[in-house]
Amino acid sequence: VILAVIMQALDSTIANVALPYIQGSVSASADQINWVLTSYIVAAAIMTPPSGFLSARFGRKRVLLVAICGFVFASVLCGLAQSLNQIVGFRLLQGFFGAALVPLSQAVMLDTYALHERAKAMSIWGMGVMMGPIMGPSLGAWLTETYSWHWGFFVNLPVGIVTVVGLLVFMD
Repeated sequence: VILAVIMQALDSTIANVALPYIQGSVSASADQINWVLTSYIVAAAIMTPPSGFLSARFGRKRVLLVAICGFVFASVLCGLAQSLNQIVGFRLLQGFFGAALVPLSQAVMLDTYALHERAKAMSIWGMGVMMGPIMGPSLGAWLTETYSWHWGFFVNLPVGIVTVVGLLVFMD
């Protein structure tokens, strides 16, 4: 569950670091390239409130797994994008699926642990939440400089696979 949050937070900071490289790659102006970040934020803001309804309707595990798979799929599409319109559209899709990751992971943590263990569990969850923004700029800069900005999005694939397998094995 914590890996899902790390992946989501990591992706946000990696995209910020890679933005100038994406801008050059798709020949976008400074105003246009900001849509790469804005599209994700708007989609996440719209889809965060319905995540609770969706989890109540279809089950928390199912919605969380769909959100992770959709987020990873959209990440791969972002990495494959060749134009500004494609990357903005795929980031919109990524935000759509990524919106549920933080609230549902927190709800899973609260449901999993007894009342007397919740403070410890949530502090561990909080450390996981902070790892993404801490690691993101360094990892994003290294991936962008060493390979290309595309790898800033492809990095979500192995993390997403491990997350899905872990949830299938360990989550009721």
